[in-house]
Amino acid sequence: MTNVANIGKSLHIKGELSGDEDLTVEGTVEGKITLNGHRVTISQNGRVTGEIHAKSVVVGGQVRGNITADEKVEVAATGHLLGDVRAPRVVVADGAQFKGSIDMGIDSGSGARAAAPAASTLTGSPSPYHTEALASVTAAKS
Repeated sequence: MTNVANIGKSLHIKGELSGDEDLTVEGTVEGKITLNGHRVTISQNGRVTGEIHAKSVVVGGQVRGNITADEKVEVAATGHLLGDVRAPRVVVADGAQFKGSIDMGIDSGSGARAAAPAASTLTGSPSPYHTEALASVTAAKS
């Protein structure tokens, strides 16, 4: 059984969060969240201002900051994300709002990373695979 920490709707936290369990944010967090190997879920009422580093991240509320995930980042239909995403898998639901860039070159098995020039990955210069989405994303329904 996996432990899940919960930051309730009435809680407002300022500072860095780190730990060894999954986290659900229903309140407000201002600061860096680092939960390597675990899942971070920002609920529909949740607000995060700061970087997020985790195994996977689900954005159902609002995030202003960059997200780095080892496996997957998902922006739900109710999600608002202003920041860059770096993960091997990224899902942006129909109706989600997103502004930033997506880098899916983290996983060494990813086709995008294998095709991208190594120099751009190391120097941080823009890759030909750099994508930018505008404030409102409308995806085709499957």
